[in-house]
Amino acid sequence: MHMYHQPVMLKETVEALVLKTDGIYVDITFGGGGHSRKILDMLSSKGKLFAFDQDADALQNLPDDERFTFIAANFRYLKRFLRLHGIHKVDGILGDFGVSSYQIDTPERGFSTRFDAPLDMRMDTSKGISAKDVLNTYDFDKLVSMFRLYGEIHQAKALARKIEQFRHDKPLQTTGELVELARPLAGPKDAKFLSQVFQAIRIEVNEELEVIKELLIQSGEVLTPGGRLVLMSYHSLEDRLVKNYFKAANFSGEPEKDLYGNYALIFKQIHKKAIEATQEEIAINPRARSAKLRIGEKL
Repeated sequence: MHMYHQPVMLKETVEALVLKTDGIYVDITFGGGGHSRKILDMLSSKGKLFAFDQDADALQNLPDDERFTFIAANFRYLKRFLRLHGIHKVDGILGDFGVSSYQIDTPERGFSTRFDAPLDMRMDTSKGISAKDVLNTYDFDKLVSMFRLYGEIHQAKALARKIEQFRHDKPLQTTGELVELARPLAGPKDAKFLSQVFQAIRIEVNEELEVIKELLIQSGEVLTPGGRLVLMSYHSLEDRLVKNYFKAANFSGEPEKDLYGNYALIFKQIHKKAIEATQEEIAINPRARSAKLRIGEKL
């Protein structure tokens, strides 16, 4: 197995997910296969696991197991591809959002502030717009909106203006150019600021929040009653969508009543608050520091 990253809260996520050893489960973010292998360890010979990943590099990590089916696609197509495999209902869905350590540590992918590499940031490098496309074609207002919404950057206007000034002479080509351009706006916490800049662009390039919304809606349709949706987020924008949908079956977080005066909920929250990693795990795996795990059960 090529090590993508050490799975965060592995025991907690898989034990919350697998309630039936002969059930049908989906790992929507296969990556290095750490979660999938743990799920397979818990399944009987009758259990089945489907795994999604749009990153071609994930193909290096597939387990040789007849209970396992890999789907090379974005999990926004969850329902469509499950039906192509004759599956209409599943007993649990696991998602570990964000970018993997492997992707960050592969310079040519363009996810990291540490390397001077092409501005790419696509999870699926075979299609879609790249970070280079975004930074060189978006107008001022669109850049400002992206940095504010997805990076929660206070200096969004100043950053957008610097990008406009830079590309007036030549297009932005590399992550190194972007870092040098953005760093003067960072202040003392430059690592955090640069991380927010890259996060905003990455979310835009991969439509990450829209994809999570589509997943949440489809999950309610494909899960059996009592089935679990186990989702791990790494920043507040992802976590807020999950929290609100579990709470209110919408993305505003305000519960709505149906025609009969009942709240139209889809999931029961297993824990009122998000589960966080222990200090012991964070000491071993710093990636776990920002992780928030939420578990919903289909009503």
